[in-house]
Amino acid sequence: MSAGAGGEFAINPATVRAWKRYPAYKDSGVEWLGEVPAGWEVKRLKYLCQINPSKSEVASLPKDTKVSFLPMELIGEDCSLTLTENKPIDAVWEGYTYFRNGDIVVAKITPCFENGKGALCNNLTNGVAFGTTELHVLRAGEKINPKFLFLATKSYQFRKLGADLMTGTAGQKRVPDAFIRDYPVSVPPLPEQQAIAAFLDRETARLDALIAKKQRFIELLEEKRQALITQAVTKGLDPDAEMKDSGIERLGEVPAHWEVRAFTRCAIERADYRGATPAKTESGIFLVTAKNIRKGWIDYNASMEFVSETEYPIIMRRGLPRLGDLLLTTEAPLGYAALVDREDIALAQRVVRFRMDPSLFEPLFALYSVLSPYFQNQMRYRGTGSTVLGIKASKLPQLKILCPPVSEQWQILAFIEEKCATPGEILERAKRQITHLREYRTALISAAVTGNIDVRSEAPATP
Repeated sequence: MSAGAGGEFAINPATVRAWKRYPAYKDSGVEWLGEVPAGWEVKRLKYLCQINPSKSEVASLPKDTKVSFLPMELIGEDCSLTLTENKPIDAVWEGYTYFRNGDIVVAKITPCFENGKGALCNNLTNGVAFGTTELHVLRAGEKINPKFLFLATKSYQFRKLGADLMTGTAGQKRVPDAFIRDYPVSVPPLPEQQAIAAFLDRETARLDALIAKKQRFIELLEEKRQALITQAVTKGLDPDAEMKDSGIERLGEVPAHWEVRAFTRCAIERADYRGATPAKTESGIFLVTAKNIRKGWIDYNASMEFVSETEYPIIMRRGLPRLGDLLLTTEAPLGYAALVDREDIALAQRVVRFRMDPSLFEPLFALYSVLSPYFQNQMRYRGTGSTVLGIKASKLPQLKILCPPVSEQWQILAFIEEKCATPGEILERAKRQITHLREYRTALISAAVTGNIDVRSEAPATP
């Protein structure tokens, strides 16, 4: 166990390279924190910063003063704010959270808190912002550097302890105010805080640049993979095949022996689970919502909601899902699709289930087709909505899908599997590398702000 942190929060300096340690440590008085450098103090956040400051301090601003507006989707997991929305202050005065330049915002609701949503606020319109109510706001006092305070909220310890103390129902759990107020921070002298913040700025910028390069590589690889799949499911494998006009917008010619069918007529069962959503429970049957549907798979971590087993038959009265059923989102987001990969799930509103006719479609081929640009374009063209694009159930029968013989679908799927196998392995390796870089980034921040490593004399890192 490292001397700089105790219990499950012990951080081995070897995990963050061979940074040197402080010459002397003392007991912090906090079990999970363990020992801290001898010259540091340990103080609770309520003694270091103002928490959730009152909006009354900007009450004198004219009602038409423009301020930044930040719903949760504009607050990044990478410490960024997307400052594209402004509103007059009187339009956001009620029902939103107030903060200003120099304040730190921390998401309080799951999974946003665990995912690290939060930022040190700068460049706000007129220096002021209002945002989602799902935020805690911290304003650094005179004894703590704002950047150092923000970095403390990005540490593993802060995130892990906060997640453990969340309260509320599944899918709606929040970090309580008491956790924020009573969280103990190890505080070095101000010049040392500034030095640590500057070091972490340099090191995290270097790591972020590496992550960005790998993310771009993944994007290019996925684009190449998608282009191969699209070509296969729209043109087939025979370059010399006789072609015909598809009659589908922006698709062009397709093999002459392929059929163009109404999508809904290719399903032997279709179920839309719209209606009153039952009360969520702490456990029970997993509720797959539109948030869980990705482009080709179900992400069971994106939203974790449950319904009781007694409510399950009521929700699923339109039919239970089976392995291989196709799920399609009709709104927020529009057009995401996946195959059912487990049967013990309930389906929420905005998710439509299709059981494709096995004489017409292999489920995986249907999935690839639905995710292809020609099908997605049809959905967007028929979508409506001023703020959120969605497609009405009455429009679904207008969607067209290409239907090769099932035997040919198997050949195409085998081709895709063969050609995408190596890129898929490279893709997974790149994703693992990004995960490791992010873990290293968090470990480095955690070690530096708890005094587990001494970075005061570190020279600027080479980009």
